[in-house]
Amino acid sequence: MLTEERFNIILKTVENKKAVTVQELTELLGSSESTVRRDLTALHEMGLVHKVHGGATAVDNSYTTNEDDVAYKHGQYSEEKKRIGQYAASLIHKGDFVFIDAGTTTEALIDYISEKEATYVTDGLGHANKLLKKGYKVFIPGGHLRVSTEAMVGEETVEALRKYNFTLGFFGTNGISPTAGYTTPDVHEAMVKKEAFDNCRDAYILSDPSKFNKISSVTFGDIGSARIITTDLQDHKYLKFTEIMEVDKNDLHSDL
Repeated sequence: MLTEERFNIILKTVENKKAVTVQELTELLGSSESTVRRDLTALHEMGLVHKVHGGATAVDNSYTTNEDDVAYKHGQYSEEKKRIGQYAASLIHKGDFVFIDAGTTTEALIDYISEKEATYVTDGLGHANKLLKKGYKVFIPGGHLRVSTEAMVGEETVEALRKYNFTLGFFGTNGISPTAGYTTPDVHEAMVKKEAFDNCRDAYILSDPSKFNKISSVTFGDIGSARIITTDLQDHKYLKFTEIMEVDKNDLHSDL
């Protein structure tokens, strides 16, 4: 069994059981104790498990299953969202076909978009209105509107996104975890996010620092399948799993 396969099995076992012994893992993996101990040491050094005498325990993550409404989230981390949005907007170029996920962090991106020769698709009703007012070409998929997040959801939305091949995608998230990846509390929004996410050549997660080490109900993407744009990164273990753009406060320019 390859090292990566053993790592995945160990992580899933620890995540499910919260604690596991070396003996349990040797039987599960069919590997020697010395191999299991080396694996646990490596995973401990990556910050994915806590190695303890005789085994390992899960790394503490904050689980979140609730979704605050848009009005509340607008007031949270507003300066950080501006910095993230401005940097993300600089990545859009002429001819790009861009997906913009619903959410307040991705909404901040729209304020800084200046590329008029790109095409935009969004599942956010408010996002679509802002893009239209700026005179940009924008498409919004069908479906029904989820009031709390102002996002289009449903099978019709997923089916509409299935035919698209995006050059860029910008996504919000409720949680970021090395094991669970990018997560959100609502299964219907997760289905929409995943369809768009999987159809992006380059996917970016726009996230304030509060989302790290949190896990919500449904995963829509693996940790290594997108780059992260954030501010004030505290937990540097994430640099081992994906590329992270950390936007400094001095990078924000008052062009609005």
